[in-house]
Amino acid sequence: MIASLILVLSAAALIQFFVSYCRSLLVVYSKLELSPKARELAGIGSQGARGDQFVQVIRLVELCPDPCDDRLETHAVRIYYSLVNLLRAASSLAPAMAIWAERERAACAYFAAVALDRRLGCPCEGIT
Repeated sequence: MIASLILVLSAAALIQFFVSYCRSLLVVYSKLELSPKARELAGIGSQGARGDQFVQVIRLVELCPDPCDDRLETHAVRIYYSLVNLLRAASSLAPAMAIWAERERAACAYFAAVALDRRLGCPCEGIT
């Protein structure tokens, strides 16, 4: 009984730290400016990123070489995006949750666009 309680509390703490980590990544990346080239490739207009663009942009990120070593961050945000989508699906109970979930999805899409911009702008290492 005690062991299962410790397991549940540990899992809850891990999820809380994971969400905090992902949200801090999204805040840091939201402060970065996108280049016109990345905006065009990601399909992000002047109105900003939309949540449904995340999957498309993250696929573009996967096609680019990875000299910037941001694999851990992109993987974490991909998991966070999936969790937000689960909450969005359950948002019929709380309409305010749908608004929050869409804002988080848009932040994930912008994160992916910045990751794409970083990969396009990083100097290629080891290529002569």
